[in-house]
Amino acid sequence: MMTLKIQIIIAVMVLIFVAILFVMTVRKFIQPKYTLAWFLVSVGILILDIFPGAMVWLSNAIGIFSPVNMIFFVGFVYMGFIIFILSVALSRMSGRVTSLTQEMALLRKEIEDKEKEDN
Repeated sequence: MMTLKIQIIIAVMVLIFVAILFVMTVRKFIQPKYTLAWFLVSVGILILDIFPGAMVWLSNAIGIFSPVNMIFFVGFVYMGFIIFILSVALSRMSGRVTSLTQEMALLRKEIEDKEKEDN
């Protein structure tokens, strides 16, 4: 089990992370939809920090032998989810950039054609 000192250190680190996340959201460095996912993870870590027996119970309920393996499993699944969501966002933005580039090229061509007509 964790000592009280480690629990306090983890809780302080999570609270600092949540504060940084809040500042980054306010300053628009990160979009709120991504902030929510990280906030939920922070709350989950804080709950498991306050109630360390919950990880043992959860790993036993799922059938994972060791709580440490449970942490790695949950982290792996979460990172896979985040990578998937970011891949979808990147694909959307790539399509938008292509569309905007084509639209800009068409507008530039129209401007050049009008300038030629005026001369």
